[in-house]
Amino acid sequence: MGPTMTGIGPAFDGRHFRDVLGNLPTAVVAVTTAGPDDGPAGMVVGTFTSVSLDPPLVSFLADRSSQTLPRIRAAGRYCANVLAADQEAVCRRMAVRDPGKFDTVPWTPSPLGNPVLEGIVAWVDCMIEKVVELGDHYLVVGRVHDLRVESPKTPLLFFRGGYGDYFSATSLVLDRLVGW
Repeated sequence: MGPTMTGIGPAFDGRHFRDVLGNLPTAVVAVTTAGPDDGPAGMVVGTFTSVSLDPPLVSFLADRSSQTLPRIRAAGRYCANVLAADQEAVCRRMAVRDPGKFDTVPWTPSPLGNPVLEGIVAWVDCMIEKVVELGDHYLVVGRVHDLRVESPKTPLLFFRGGYGDYFSATSLVLDRLVGW
């Protein structure tokens, strides 16, 4: 049994919390940055969202144990790359803790110098506005500097523990059988 979580009402298991919220599909976004001396860095998030139109602000959540977030904070900027439905392999590559993760992921620099991954749906280039510690995550708010739609592809979604752009009972069962 996982950690017990408490809030208003009875305590509940962390796994139950994840299982229930897993019923909400989320777009898969690779957040990238590049430092002047240490090359590109990136991580996958499923919590990217718009915050404000005026000023234009967006945000994402990063686990407190993230090894990439300190590099993003040090750079003071990031690019949110909306992955396309055919980029599950890119997602899995960007999700690992490997300094060579960009060796097989083609990219070009954004206007702020952050990696824009090849084949994505869209990107949003940001300067960090604020970072707030919330529970076991950090909320990173960025002021949008530039943004662009790159292709009409459908986005990669994460839903009930599986990846795709269209979900049916069959595709979810297949994901579990294959071990994704």
